[in-house]
Amino acid sequence: MIITTGIAYPILVTAIGQTTMPYQSNGSQVVLNGKVVGSELISQSFNSTKFFQPRNSTDSASGVDPDITPDSAISQISAISNATGIPVNALKTLVDLDVARNRETNALVFAPDYINVLNLNIELVKQYPDVYAQEVSAKRVP
Repeated sequence: MIITTGIAYPILVTAIGQTTMPYQSNGSQVVLNGKVVGSELISQSFNSTKFFQPRNSTDSASGVDPDITPDSAISQISAISNATGIPVNALKTLVDLDVARNRETNALVFAPDYINVLNLNIELVKQYPDVYAQEVSAKRVP
């Protein structure tokens, strides 16, 4: 029984997961410039005012929720625009695109609108590499 439940079953489940859903099985890792910078499933804090920020731990029971509401993201746009020089409309568009992407992922109806903070910040870095060059080189992107 120990061999079956303690060794064979975990190996079988791991093999099935790695074969059928490798992205999810490996922690839904987000890659930037060939390096893993975080997970879509766990909140990461950002040390720069140039990035969107996750919810405060007081607003989240676990403190590790990776998502914020669209209203929370929109409320941060002005400060990010001031810190980066990126136009407010461009930031609003990125927020709207993230909401739309998440809606598609959740079959359009099964989840409330939300923003994945890490994915949104990675998109900022990709869209505006010159603005974020210092943060990326200083490894301020988690």
